[in-house]
Amino acid sequence: TIARIAEGLDVSWNTANTAVLAEGKRVLINDPARFDGVTTIGVDEHVWRHTRRGDKYVTVVIDLTGPRSGSGPARLLDMVEGRSKQVFKTWLSERDQAWRNAVEVVAMDGFTGFKTATTEELPDAVAVMDPFHVVRLAGDALDRCRRRIQQDLHGHRGRTGDPLYSARRTLHTGTSLLTDKQKARLDALFADDAHAAVEITWAAYQRMITAYREPDRARGRDLMNKLITSLSSGVPAALAELRTLGRTLTQRAVDVLAYFDQPGTSNGPTEAINGRLEHLRGSALGFRNLTHYVARSLLETGGFRPQLHRGL
Repeated sequence: TIARIAEGLDVSWNTANTAVLAEGKRVLINDPARFDGVTTIGVDEHVWRHTRRGDKYVTVVIDLTGPRSGSGPARLLDMVEGRSKQVFKTWLSERDQAWRNAVEVVAMDGFTGFKTATTEELPDAVAVMDPFHVVRLAGDALDRCRRRIQQDLHGHRGRTGDPLYSARRTLHTGTSLLTDKQKARLDALFADDAHAAVEITWAAYQRMITAYREPDRARGRDLMNKLITSLSSGVPAALAELRTLGRTLTQRAVDVLAYFDQPGTSNGPTEAINGRLEHLRGSALGFRNLTHYVARSLLETGGFRPQLHRGL
C-alpha cells in the first residue's frame, strides 16, 4: 500500500502517492505502446465500490494474448465507467482500425451487450463465451430447480436436515470427484421420485462439466453440441429451469462452442485480475475517486512492475 511505502521511506502519504503515480503514468499509463501486440482480449464487469451513490460498476478490458499464446501473464488494458453495450462499443471505437483488425478473439461472459458490441466493432473477431460463466449458468439453473422443488414439497426454504438442502454442495461436485459418502447421499436423494426434476437438471449440469473436462477438444465440442441440441427443444414444461438454460445455450451456441476451437482462450485470467483488484481495494480501505482507482488498478495489474524493473 502507499501507506507502507511512505512509512518505509519516511515521507508523507501524499509525497509517496504523487511519486508513484507520476512514475506510473510516465512508464505505463500514458504510454500508447501498452496497447501494442494485443490479439486476444477479455471483457467483464467489476464492482469498484459498494455504495448507493453513483455508478458502482466499471467495465474491465484484459489483455489475454500472453495466456493464450503461452508467452506471459494477463494484464489489465483499461477500465471504463459503467457496464453496457455502449460503454464497451465506445471503448472499442476509440481504438484505431489497425488495432481492431489485429484482435482475433474476445472472451466474455453471457452478457449480450458485450457480444453485440464485439460484433459491431470487431466483425472479424471470434467471440468466445467463457466456460466459467457457461457452467455457472447451468449451476444456477440447478440451484433454482432445487429451491423450487424444496418449496413445493415442504413449503419453506431449505433447512438443516432437509435432503435437498444437505446435498446442495454435493450436487455441484463433478461425478469423477465424488466420494463414496457423497455418492450414497445422491443415490438416496434421487431414489425419491419427487426429486426427479432435480436429478434431470443435475444430469445436464454434469454433462456440461464432462464436455469441458474432456482432454480431446474435438470430442468435448461434440459432447457440448449434443447437450445444447438436446436442450434446444422438447424439454417438458415441468423442467422450467432447463428450458431457460436451453434457450440461452441455443442463442449463444456459436460462442459456447467457439471455446473448443480456440485453445488457451478463457476469461479465467480476467476473473483472477478482478480478484487482485478486490484485494487492492481492500488494502486501500476503499476508493472514492474512480480516476485514482483506475490509475492504481493499472499499476497493480497492468504490467507496471515488469516495466519498472526493466527501467531500473
